[in-house]
Amino acid sequence: MPELPEVETLLRGLCARALGRRIATVEVRHPGAIAGNAKDFARHIAGRAIQSLERKGKALAVSLAGHDGAPPYYLLIRLGMTGQVTVGPAAAPLETHTHVRLSLDEGREEVRFRDPRRFGRLRCCTQAELDAVFGKLGPDAQLISEEQFYAAMRGRRGAIKSWLMNQQVLAGLGNIYADEALYMARIHPLAQPAAVAKERACALYRAVKRVLERAVALQGTSFSDYLDIEGQPGNYSPRLRVYQRTGEPCRRCKTKIRRLIIAGRSSHFCPRCQPRPRRVAAMRGPRKGPRARKRAA
Repeated sequence: MPELPEVETLLRGLCARALGRRIATVEVRHPGAIAGNAKDFARHIAGRAIQSLERKGKALAVSLAGHDGAPPYYLLIRLGMTGQVTVGPAAAPLETHTHVRLSLDEGREEVRFRDPRRFGRLRCCTQAELDAVFGKLGPDAQLISEEQFYAAMRGRRGAIKSWLMNQQVLAGLGNIYADEALYMARIHPLAQPAAVAKERACALYRAVKRVLERAVALQGTSFSDYLDIEGQPGNYSPRLRVYQRTGEPCRRCKTKIRRLIIAGRSSHFCPRCQPRPRRVAAMRGPRKGPRARKRAA
């Protein structure tokens, strides 16, 4: 959290509110929010105009026009767990945990980056550096083809929930939309990708596309921290079928939604709609060496 729909919502909001505008001044209130040297970050960005935006997975790159024909720099935005980017009046009260302020044009409005838990980062980078970042990511979950999706599943024997969230395989999905897509496709989160029949794999592909499309249309999902560019929460939460609905009745069959932990992350599913297959990924429990046995005793 935030995932692809939230970052896509941010991209569209910045296109509407900031595209073509000049970043007049840069104030870094917390250097820890910057990847690299904070003074270099401010120096490279100030005075440049926002000329385009692009997204891959959960990473958003803002292209900043170069001076006198110089190549552009890119403002790379990673929201982490609790990052927020908003555009509003510069005179508005400053909220706590606001780490970066970018004033626009004459300074009456500004872009603010706020991040209570400080896992998010802003970075100024060159085209080559941006290509290296994007190159480490798998195909974007909205753009991947069905053939690519199915080919990537072959030979994979871990939990399919973890596979969906592996950004080097498929960029953009996190806990929320992986749970929702698996539920829509009726696949247990512990199923092994390699053991899923092609028909079911294609159903999962379509489910991923459908869930993301619907979430983007409703400006994403908000639980505690995510807000859109206007400072408003997303509207997808009422549409969630399993995520964080442990103990509630399934909306298909009324069976209670269950929760299990996969690779340290909660997974929510319906045990009837998503039956556990015979072949499942191995669940790694706590270490059982001599020290662990001694503590248990």
